[in-house]
Amino acid sequence: MSPVVSFFVGLALTLITALVVVFYLKTPLRHILCDLCGTEQRADFWTAFSNVVLILLPIIFALTRRPTGGSGSEAFFEITDQLLWAFVGLLLAVIVLGFFISIFILKDPRQRKIEAPNTQYGPTT
Repeated sequence: MSPVVSFFVGLALTLITALVVVFYLKTPLRHILCDLCGTEQRADFWTAFSNVVLILLPIIFALTRRPTGGSGSEAFFEITDQLLWAFVGLLLAVIVLGFFISIFILKDPRQRKIEAPNTQYGPTT
């Protein structure tokens, strides 16, 4: 397999994986962002921003690994090395995104609910 084909196979697998993660996180991320942002327009922007980060960062990491070319098992291991760095980039993007969202969730006063005492069995004396 030529180095160019190996390189593009690795990039294609990276893009597919990133798109699967974006699709998987789409609904929960949208709900959290709608709640935190207050309006759907703001949540739309931050959802799009998050999706771009979740797709581009793994691709950037995958672009740093260039296969030298080889046949059979060499090409396979070069592609897996490229995917390793793509997954590191994807994991980094998810962790950073989760970190920033969790900071805003912790600062959001709507999340601090005071529970009423349990009055199901009547007052205790």
